[in-house]
Amino acid sequence: MEWCTLGRPGSQRAGNIRAQRSFVSSRLFRLLLAVALAVVILSLFGYAWAKKKVILLVDGEEVHVYTYSRTVADLLKAQGITFSPEDEIDPPLDTPLKDNLQVVVNHAFRVALMVDGQVKEIQTCRSTVGDVLKEQGIPLNPEDIVEPSPDSPVREGTQIKVVRVRSEEEVKEVPLARPTRREADPHLAKGFSRVVQAGKDGLEKQRWLIVYHDGQEVERRLVERTVLKEPVERVIRVGALQQVSRGGQNIRFSRALDVVATAYTYTGYNTASGSPPHFGVAAVDPGVIPMGSRLYVEGYGFARALDKGSAIKGERIDVFFETREQARRWGVRRVRVYILE
Repeated sequence: MEWCTLGRPGSQRAGNIRAQRSFVSSRLFRLLLAVALAVVILSLFGYAWAKKKVILLVDGEEVHVYTYSRTVADLLKAQGITFSPEDEIDPPLDTPLKDNLQVVVNHAFRVALMVDGQVKEIQTCRSTVGDVLKEQGIPLNPEDIVEPSPDSPVREGTQIKVVRVRSEEEVKEVPLARPTRREADPHLAKGFSRVVQAGKDGLEKQRWLIVYHDGQEVERRLVERTVLKEPVERVIRVGALQQVSRGGQNIRFSRALDVVATAYTYTGYNTASGSPPHFGVAAVDPGVIPMGSRLYVEGYGFARALDKGSAIKGERIDVFFETREQARRWGVRRVRVYILE
């Protein structure tokens, strides 16, 4: 009798299942490992791809930055750069970053602007005076004065002044003063003169250029003149005679003048020069006839200016007489006085 040993059907199937499961698990592990490796590789490539080189220019200072920020706003935040609405940022904040992109940030600064009678402070990012004026919409006329000049740089605290310049013409007619010609007259006593030709003023048309700065006149310049009527000169004869004959005497004098002459007598006081009053003393206005001058008074004779009085002003003299009656008879008269040499 032969015996044959056979395995149990159930046990064989179980072994097969275990083998299959082991194979599947191995394949799944390798697949998951490959996926994980791919994810890592892709992440590394993506990380490297997301890193960008950006040129950052802040208030004129250039910095090269490597960043993973997505937009200009993210970049400025990451770099700790603050800004206000008045600042200038180019390109705009929502612009996506890319390699070699240049980002410009200009912070606004304070500038004083004086124009048309007003003074105000503004915030600007402009770099020159001319650019600031354009930004503020301030037109300039060709004659206007800008301080500092339009091409000057601006910075914090710069004061910009615009002076409005306006020019206008004025035409007017003005008299031309008559010229005067003086002629020596040997027959007329020195100190006297007489007009022999009155003359006439002329007339001319003048054109003036007037310049205003902010409404205030600063210059007036004569640019053209036209004579409409020539003036006629005035002719004056001037006395040159310095010697006259009176009472058989030749009297030489430096000048003569006609005065109002009154008379006075003793008052109980000495004269202003300190000498006692006597015939031949005259009171004068020292501003007209110097004190101490030797005189010849027509109708009175020789005298000397030794006195003065509060009532004797201008072309007046007061001659002394020994008695009140003599003084009364003299009265008030107009006489010629010669101031002797």
